Amino acid sequence: MYNPLNITSSHDLIEQYAPLVKRIAYHLMGRLPASVIVDDLIQSGMIGLLEAAKKYDASKGASFETYAGIRIRGSIIDEVRRGDWTPRSVHRNGRRITQAIQTIEAALGRDATDSEIAAEMDISVADYHDLLKDSHESRLFSFEEMTNDSDDRPGEQLAGVEPSPVAHTEKNAFKLALASAIDSLPEREKLVLALYYDEELNLKEIGEVLGVSESRVSQIHSQAAHRLRGRLRDWQ
Repeated sequence: MYNPLNITSSHDLIEQYAPLVKRIAYHLMGRLPASVIVDDLIQSGMIGLLEAAKKYDASKGASFETYAGIRIRGSIIDEVRRGDWTPRSVHRNGRRITQAIQTIEAALGRDATDSEIAAEMDISVADYHDLLKDSHESRLFSFEEMTNDSDDRPGEQLAGVEPSPVAHTEKNAFKLALASAIDSLPEREKLVLALYYDEELNLKEIGEVLGVSESRVSQIHSQAAHRLRGRLRDWQ
């Protein structure tokens, strides 16, 4: 049994790493609608922490804190997705946005503009922006959902579970296609994704960088995700 931490009980483990769980929960809370309760995120994170303690293997090279952070984050995200609060109409409108973008870009061979997408959907630009906002708030890390699947968690990989050669090849090919698709995005959408995922800024902070409102950043992020889904539809 692995015990690299010299922690003798679950109580001691929780006491030592509870600040890590809370830090991750509050960080993720900044990307979720107000309807999500932070205490629920913390509770799910604690479950992830206990799972990490059971499965951690120091011989794999990762520190426990690194490994636990991945398990905690994954546990919180899984719980939020299981409790999907999104009305079906939001999912349906999200698919409409993706389809409209794909249709326009296939026909014109360039990035679809807001006004063109709204016209394709037969709605006003203002209504289109409202749909983007709803779509962004309905998902946890919509961009990350494209790259993560439930059977291939980073935490499991750190524990030593290796994907099959075919799965590994396919995943690498998808990553290359995704990187190419991201690189082809309009500059502002690329910047928002980089600040959101690489720099881990929240929407308000990104808005301050770009000089736009938090709501506008939400719209840009959502549109980028829909644009990527349209361009990568053959992979989904």
